[in-house]
Amino acid sequence: MDNEFLRQLIERYERATFVVNRRLNAMIKERMEEELTLDQYSTIRYIRGRGSCTSSELADSFCVGKSSITAIVNRLADKDLIRRLPDEKDRRVTYLTLTEEGERLAQAGEEKIQELLSGYLQHFDEEEARQFIQTYEKLARVLLSDS
Repeated sequence: MDNEFLRQLIERYERATFVVNRRLNAMIKERMEEELTLDQYSTIRYIRGRGSCTSSELADSFCVGKSSITAIVNRLADKDLIRRLPDEKDRRVTYLTLTEEGERLAQAGEEKIQELLSGYLQHFDEEEARQFIQTYEKLARVLLSDS
């Protein structure tokens, strides 16, 4: 690809990403339980998807410092949405799991997000939707392989 074409692609990507991220985050936040921030909701969704994880894993996955994750985890624990379980073999390791209420909020949020996004994905035909997600997943894989 020549430099000018690449520059134009990057500009288009940046504009589209800005609109998509800002608008979707705002719409998702409107649908979330009032007591949760987007970061808190993302955290319980991540834990739900894994069953359990550590704070270090969260920090690595979310590309933030451990102190930021600690603050989120503390707030979620204070709200009784997650529990901390010490590793039986290594007392330095603590696993995070969802409580029943955390599971309920994660499930309810997931349903709201599916409802929201399905309305937008219906603007694509099946092949466009498949191609879009395959390309987006490829970008995700490239980003993960470079980290």
